[in-house]
Amino acid sequence: MEKLTLTALNKRDSFSKDLEIGLPNQQRKEKILQFGEGNFLRSFVDYFVDILNEKNLFDGNIVVVQPIDKGLTALLNEQNGLYTVLLRGIENDKATVKKRLITSVSRGINPYSEFETYQNLAKNPDLRFVISNTTEAGIAFVESDKLTDAPPSSFPAKITALLHTRFTHFNGDSSKGFIFIPCELIDNSGDKLKEVVLQYAQKWDLSADFVAWINQSCYFTNTLVDRIVTGYPRDEVDEIAQDLGYSDNLLSTAEIFHFFAIEAAGWAADELNKTLPFEKANINAIVTNNVVPYKLRKVRILNGAHTMSVLAAFLCGKETVKEMMDDSLFAKYLQRGIFNEIIPSLDMDETELKSFANSVADRFANPYIKHYLTSIALNSVAKYKARVLPSILDYQKKKGELPTVLTLSFAALLAFYKGNGHEVPDDSEIVNFFVEQWKTGNIAELVKAVCGRTDYWGQNLNELPNFAEKITEILQQIESNGMQAVIEKIIL
Repeated sequence: MEKLTLTALNKRDSFSKDLEIGLPNQQRKEKILQFGEGNFLRSFVDYFVDILNEKNLFDGNIVVVQPIDKGLTALLNEQNGLYTVLLRGIENDKATVKKRLITSVSRGINPYSEFETYQNLAKNPDLRFVISNTTEAGIAFVESDKLTDAPPSSFPAKITALLHTRFTHFNGDSSKGFIFIPCELIDNSGDKLKEVVLQYAQKWDLSADFVAWINQSCYFTNTLVDRIVTGYPRDEVDEIAQDLGYSDNLLSTAEIFHFFAIEAAGWAADELNKTLPFEKANINAIVTNNVVPYKLRKVRILNGAHTMSVLAAFLCGKETVKEMMDDSLFAKYLQRGIFNEIIPSLDMDETELKSFANSVADRFANPYIKHYLTSIALNSVAKYKARVLPSILDYQKKKGELPTVLTLSFAALLAFYKGNGHEVPDDSEIVNFFVEQWKTGNIAELVKAVCGRTDYWGQNLNELPNFAEKITEILQQIESNGMQAVIEKIIL
């Protein structure tokens, strides 16, 4: 099987007939600098840029920088920046696979072995956007980093050094600032990145003019990214290579669904809308002055649906989200919880919320993703506080009563944390607390103790009208009759 290279690309007649192939990547200018060569960005932003290029809406390449010492840039260069993305999921009620050969990446740079090449990126007048995904821990201040390091260790320090080189080379030209689009999974990622960059500027005693240039000529956006990327399909790679007609060591798989929100205002929003017109390419991405409502929608509906269902499903003998979705009882459980309880608790456009919720059902039913319930169950106490409890509280305020399914899900959490032969994946202090409470044999006292943990829930849930009493009643039924019977009684 021939490896994926430019030479192989010239033999595209032997490729899979339904493979979409982007425009050749050698002639375009490098307009985007990307920190991170992992599966997520390659299956998300780089995929979108590839479509923009194909539709003649961008005409630019991405140059990828490896943010840590060990990475994939050598492999990326061996394949001339080419790689394949397989999108797999439910679309129009059918299992669907979309194959695309991505050509939007020009090259990869390892700053640990090619520091001068990396620094020279700052002198490219065509670079305008900086995209990153350096993991949640990537945007951090490292006290030992110096401007003279080649390179500094942290991502923000590398950025500060690069910005300083650019500022100096272009004599502080206001048109040569960068628009940053950090995709790290932390709140307000752009604000955090800017904060750390300015911290380095101060520590390194860089000029006031340089700091003013960062503040006035650079823009740090906050973002929301949403696509499940399952990465390199090790168990299927030979079969996929036969189908594609070539072998690809950077092959990545992901779900079809995607959503990308970029928070920007003023000149930066104008520049993003003009230069990266995602909506014109029918990409589900927007530039907005506030990403918070979209984050709230995702946390409450997508993440909340996971947390409100997986513990109950596990106690009913399910192992994966797909198994749960194939059970008509849990399909109704989720439908009722999302549409009758979570959506009414939100002050957002109902039509938009329902459309997003319908996409969630398709995503959960994706036959190509084996998502284990025990993986989602990790740290369920913290997840419940962030994802489900706010919906219960808002529903109760609006309706004057407790939401049935969401209240049941809290009882399911207590039942799951009993253990009963399965591992409870959470902090040892939390696990031990539940173990000790279950030892008392008094469910009412157990519920009262759990609800009273203000450090878990941010408030005393014993003060929520009728909540502890209802949880006690449901938990007693679970203990007597089992989770399946309790859900059937409520749902059917």
